[in-house]
Amino acid sequence: MTSLICTLQDHRDDVNWCAFSGKLFATCSGDKTLRIYNTCDFSELPFSPLSGHGYGVHCCCFSSCGQFLVSCSTDATTMVWSTVTGEIEAVLEHPGRSPVRICALSPDSAHLVSGASDGTLALWDFPSKQLHRTGAVSDTTMVALSFSPCSQVFMSGSSYGDLRLWDLDMNQLLAEKNAHDLGVTCCVFAPNILSGQLKTAKGREKGNDMQQRAAGGQVVQFRLASCGQDSHLKIWAINKFSSGGYKMQLLHTLTGQSAPVLCCAYSSDGQLLVSGSVDKTVTVYDANNAVLLYTLNQHERYVTACSFSPTLPLIATGSMDKTVNIWRLEDGCNDHGGKSLPEQSALTSSEGRTSAGRSKLLVSDWSEGDVSTWLVDESLEGLVDKFRANNIDGTELLSLTKETLASELHIESVGLRSKILRKVEDLKSDSVCSGIPDEFLCPITRELMREPVIAADGYSYEREAIDSWINNKNRSSPMTNLPLLTTLLTPNHTLKMAIGRWKTSH
Repeated sequence: MTSLICTLQDHRDDVNWCAFSGKLFATCSGDKTLRIYNTCDFSELPFSPLSGHGYGVHCCCFSSCGQFLVSCSTDATTMVWSTVTGEIEAVLEHPGRSPVRICALSPDSAHLVSGASDGTLALWDFPSKQLHRTGAVSDTTMVALSFSPCSQVFMSGSSYGDLRLWDLDMNQLLAEKNAHDLGVTCCVFAPNILSGQLKTAKGREKGNDMQQRAAGGQVVQFRLASCGQDSHLKIWAINKFSSGGYKMQLLHTLTGQSAPVLCCAYSSDGQLLVSGSVDKTVTVYDANNAVLLYTLNQHERYVTACSFSPTLPLIATGSMDKTVNIWRLEDGCNDHGGKSLPEQSALTSSEGRTSAGRSKLLVSDWSEGDVSTWLVDESLEGLVDKFRANNIDGTELLSLTKETLASELHIESVGLRSKILRKVEDLKSDSVCSGIPDEFLCPITRELMREPVIAADGYSYEREAIDSWINNKNRSSPMTNLPLLTTLLTPNHTLKMAIGRWKTSH
C-alpha cells in the first residue's frame, strides 16, 4: 500500500524537520541549512540550499499560500524566507536570546509562535512581523507547538511532559501536566473541526459535558496527536464549550513503536496519522479508529521528521541518517521493497470483497460485470447476456423502469419485468442500512464522495457540490457559515483512498 519513490541525500547532518506546501517541499538540518524541492519531481530549486542561520535549524513550516517558509534555530532567531526568490524576508529575534527549538504558523497565516529552550513563547503578528505577546513555562524547554484549525488557540508541549493550550492573548486555557512521561517530543492538531455529541473513549457522555449540553451550549471538538519519550503516540479530544471553557480528554494511546516517538503528523483530511521513532521505524495509523496500517523500515537511524503532502498521496520522513524518504500511498498496490506491512493492512486488500455491495451509492458505482454477478446471485442468470448487450451498469440498473425493460431490453414477460423491479427496489431498500461512515458522506449532498476535496474551512466535500455551493452562496462555509478565506480546493487523496478501501471491504 506504500512504496518508496525517492530518497533525498543532500543534507550533511541530521534532518530535523520537513514540511510540504501545495507545490513545494522543505527540509532543515543540523548543517545550518534549509532545502526546498518541487513536489512534481523533487528536484531542488535553483536558490536552494537556504543559508542564513548560524547554528542548526530545528523546525520549518510554510505559510498557507506557500509564499513564505519559516525556520527557527539554536541561533535564537526565527527567519522568514521567500519561496519565490529564496531571500530572507525577516529575522525575528527571540526575547531573551534563548535557542529557538520550535515554531508554528496559524492556518490563516495571521500568527506565528516560537518556543525556546528557556521555556518562553513568543507570539508574532505574521503579516507585520511584530511581536504580539510573550509567555513562559518555567524550568522546561519548549519542543512542540501546533495551532488549532480555527487559528484561535495553539498547543505547546515541553520536555517536562506537559501539554498546554493557549489563546492569542497568551492566556493558558488548560494544562495536561503528565501527558507524556519523560517529555513531549511533538504535537499536532488534526485539520478537522468536529461537533456533535461528546463521548468518552468508552462511548459514554460524562456528567460535566451533559451539564454543558443541557445548558443549550454548542460544543466544538478538535483532535490533537502528541508523542513523547514514553514511546507512546496519543490522540486527544479538545472540547470547546460555548461558555468559553475547554476540556481535554485522552481517546487513544498507540503503542506501535518500541522506543521514544520523536515526530507525528496528520494527513490533510485527518484520516491518517504518521509517526517516526528512535526504533528507526515509521508507522501509519487510521487516525479515526486508532488502527496500525503500515510499518515502514528504511531509515538507518532515528526518524526525526514526518509530514503529509496536502495535495498528493505522499509522506515524507527525515532521519538522523541525513536522508529524507518520500513514500507514495498506493491503494490496492502490491508490496514494494523498503517497507513491511503489519497484519492489519490485509484488511485493505481485496480479501473479503463481496460480489455486490448493498448500498444505493455503491450500486451506482457498479460495472457491467458487477451487475451480471448480481443477476446470478438473484437467480436471474438468464438475463446476463441481455443486460451486457445493453451495457447496463449500476447507474442504469437503478434507473430501470417497466418501459425501458420492455422497449429497450425487450423483456416481454410482465411477471419477469415486475420481478426485476422488485429486486431493484430491494437493492435500494438495503442501501438505507448500509452503514456508510459519516465522514465518507459529503456534508452538502449526504452522498458517498467520489472526488473529495478540502475547502478553506478544513472540511471535505464532493468537488461538484462545493463548487456549486461557492458559486451560489457567496463563498460562505456550508459547515460554519463563515466566509471562506479562499476558494482554493485541495484534492483529498487520503480520504478518496479510504473510501476506496471501505467500498472494497463492503
